Amino acid sequence: MKPIIKPLPNGPYYLINDLEPKIVNNLLNSKGEPLGTIAGVALCRCGESKNKPFCDGTHSIIGFSSKNKTADKNDNANRIVIRNIRRDYPGKVITIHDNRKICSHAAECVNNLSSVFKLGSRPWIDPDGAKMDDIINTVRKCPSGALSYSIDGVEYRDPKDQRNPTVMVLKNGPYHITGGIELFGEDIQFGQGTSKEHYTLCRCGASENKPFCDGAHRKVNFEDG
Repeated sequence: MKPIIKPLPNGPYYLINDLEPKIVNNLLNSKGEPLGTIAGVALCRCGESKNKPFCDGTHSIIGFSSKNKTADKNDNANRIVIRNIRRDYPGKVITIHDNRKICSHAAECVNNLSSVFKLGSRPWIDPDGAKMDDIINTVRKCPSGALSYSIDGVEYRDPKDQRNPTVMVLKNGPYHITGGIELFGEDIQFGQGTSKEHYTLCRCGASENKPFCDGAHRKVNFEDG
């Protein structure tokens, strides 16, 4: 079975690699029978653990909340609210899809193909700004799954070859999940039209789209030490 990730309320991510209970040595119940349980690894998501990426319990000391902030009347009127919707940018041979809400701001698209992905421009994506193969290769580098593309009405969102389930700890950034690890929880809402094969999870504690990364680690100058 594939691993699963369980975000604990106001606590860490619990990475479980094996869902089959294992006997715990030297532990018996009142009948003298051995006890078993599943075991996992607790990964920090409050951003303050002294043993990153592992949780050391600091979330309970600082009062970390896994809930996202909600806008109120005291919010800055000029604040930009990014909606969880996917926008389509059709071109002559390829259509690029983008959901800004879950963008981790890794800048793979801008750094690799600035003729297509133009920050500060409206629209910011020009699907005719480069060769199709170059666009495809760039979109596939998007770690968050915010970008995908369609050709002749057929959408390509995930790699053709199945990847091994992996959690990559990005330096001063989020957890990059690949290989279709299930994110388990009642309140988990993936972005509209985005991938479940690859996505990024916040570990700075500042995202407004928890548990997903929204690039807030750059704003708070998060460092993993």
